[in-house]
Amino acid sequence: MASINLIEAFQDFKDAENIDRPTMMKVVEDVFKTLLRKKFGDDNNFDVIVNAEKGDLEIIRRRMIVEDGEVMDPLAEIAYSDAVKLEPDFEVGEELYEEVDMLDFGRRAILAAKQTLASRISDLKKNVLVKKYSDRIGDIISAEVYQVWKKEVLLLDEEGSELILPKSEQIPQDYFKKGENIRAVVRRVDMKNNTPVIILSRTSPEFLAKLLEIEVPEIFDGLITIRKIVREPGERAKVAVESFDDRIDPVGACVGMKGSRIHGIVRELKNENIDVINFTSNTQLLIQRSLTPAKISYMELDNDKRHAEVYLKADQVSLAIGRRGVNIKLACELTGYELDVYRDNEGEVEEFDIDMDEFTDEIEPWIIEALKKVGCDTARSVLNLTVEELERRTDLEKETIIDVRRILKEEFEKE
Repeated sequence: MASINLIEAFQDFKDAENIDRPTMMKVVEDVFKTLLRKKFGDDNNFDVIVNAEKGDLEIIRRRMIVEDGEVMDPLAEIAYSDAVKLEPDFEVGEELYEEVDMLDFGRRAILAAKQTLASRISDLKKNVLVKKYSDRIGDIISAEVYQVWKKEVLLLDEEGSELILPKSEQIPQDYFKKGENIRAVVRRVDMKNNTPVIILSRTSPEFLAKLLEIEVPEIFDGLITIRKIVREPGERAKVAVESFDDRIDPVGACVGMKGSRIHGIVRELKNENIDVINFTSNTQLLIQRSLTPAKISYMELDNDKRHAEVYLKADQVSLAIGRRGVNIKLACELTGYELDVYRDNEGEVEEFDIDMDEFTDEIEPWIIEALKKVGCDTARSVLNLTVEELERRTDLEKETIIDVRRILKEEFEKE
């Protein structure tokens, strides 16, 4: 028999659907040409013919027929007397095609070739896997839970490739059962003992970003951009969004009607609280928004040291800090400022406050808007700052600021 059964090796190729047929043929050809070089010293006059459907292979040797005694290269030429023994009709000058019997290589050489082929196929499959998932880093995928261990979960994708979800990349409330499908984002591709290990994550900000992209068409279309995401997995997340279209409210679009868009994400993240805030380049306003749901009274900002002292009413301090300090920690990460929270101890004077929008009949709306942009959205927050401080922070004239403060003071005196 002049062929070698390679069905098992070809089956490996078939299983690895991403390996194309030309690549398969090239690998098989390379392996057996190496075998030919070991036996004959050269492979130029040999053709390796692969039949992938049947799983077999043939090697054809080509030699030119020359006159007896004129053979200069035994690998490329054959004497006429030797050629006619194979086929009487041959003539000098013709090319002789002869099938090489695999048994001539010996059992050991054939076994080594099959092992080399299996190894090459394995390497190809690894390379395909690495390229596939290296290109998908940051993308969300769905995979089936195959095995649950103490420190990690083994998952299988639609092609049966193994993926790893470490404990450190799981939300604390995550609980998985074999056979269920879960969503995660591709975090990185590691190499361990020359084997690719695909690491997934459910705790990274990218996972939340991709979930938002799926749920909010405006993000997918590029009308709304996510400026920054900070997370304490399973506890709270803060998302700063910005719209490129003035007609679109980025926060409203992300939350959806009655929270319809955000609810699905919250469920996926095991009831993680998600604060979506409107991004602004105004540092004071960004800090104020980042401390949601707490409402601040006023703040003292040091841009050089990137530090802010935030003052709040007694009942707002715990909201600003949050459970286990999560809220203020995330606010610091989102704004890039070190925030210190203080209780506003001004006794009875601080028992009530008035929203600046209540003064629209006495103060021009554009003046109120200018004050709100620097975080002064209540009468107290304006009066707590000096005329010079307000003049420095806003574009308002000194006389305008004095007049505004007079109106606000009169209102409190009435009270």
